[in-house]
Amino acid sequence: MGTSNSFGGAGGGTPLVPSWIQDGGAAAGAGAAGGPQAPGGGDGDGDAAGGGPQTPAGSAPAPPPDGAPAAPAPRPAMPVAGPSARFTAARAAFSKFAGSGGGDRRNLGRAVSQYVSKASGGAGRAAQRMGSSQRVSAGLVNFLNTASTAGVQEALRSLNLSSLAGRPVEEVFAGLADYICPEGGGIDEGIARDAFIETIADLAGAGITDIDGLSAGQIQTVFELYASHAIEARLCNDIGIKAVILPSDVRAAESVQAQLHDFIQRGVSDAVTRSGVDIQALTPDGVTRLVGDVYRSAFEILKAMGDAEAAR
Repeated sequence: MGTSNSFGGAGGGTPLVPSWIQDGGAAAGAGAAGGPQAPGGGDGDGDAAGGGPQTPAGSAPAPPPDGAPAAPAPRPAMPVAGPSARFTAARAAFSKFAGSGGGDRRNLGRAVSQYVSKASGGAGRAAQRMGSSQRVSAGLVNFLNTASTAGVQEALRSLNLSSLAGRPVEEVFAGLADYICPEGGGIDEGIARDAFIETIADLAGAGITDIDGLSAGQIQTVFELYASHAIEARLCNDIGIKAVILPSDVRAAESVQAQLHDFIQRGVSDAVTRSGVDIQALTPDGVTRLVGDVYRSAFEILKAMGDAEAAR
């Protein structure tokens, strides 16, 4: 819950997947930096609806017959507006969990489960809403893979960051943040950057003290740290920090934050393990696919974990 971009919570009528994520995410997803899958990627939650006729990706409209007026360009699909009260149950449950100082684990489970299933519209859409965070995840993994195979100097040179060679790992990551998740933009971009800053603070505790010669396991650890912080920040911003009654006791507040973070990190770690891939052996396109799969799988696992916790 360390994001500096917290606000009063998204409104219930906010589209399940805002159009600025669909458009920007799909375009950026084609590159090595990674991005979300296109809406309706087999989640079972349904595709974005509305708008006019759509042209398949990569194809142009058929030319009109000779002498006929040109047909108007197809309109982009309008994003699906969410149910007006879709955040209510998740906010109420999380407020009870926070108000208990972290003792009410059932309501932690209810909050996470309701967030994925109701507030976000399912695991697939929840993952799509992590557009900027997915791109940063892919960019980070690709950089670390290059550093592990070609050396950190070459990896930095490829990004015009050669001046960071030989600097402490925290300084290298701070410079990398300015490259793959610069300041500015909307809440989605702010969440992505704040999660990166939180990850830098965790590096030493995770045993990541030198980028040279990183193992596949260490690269996986950095990815898990980042994705966990990003999902935590997205959840907290969507539920609305200002709508949640946090405990006044500092230790209780720290317990609430620690339990939520550990809960999310378990789900992300399980999702990465479930993928069963050698992250170091992936091409940039393979990294993009892995990132999308892991975010979606993480939300599925978090939903199941939340249900199990709520049933105790």
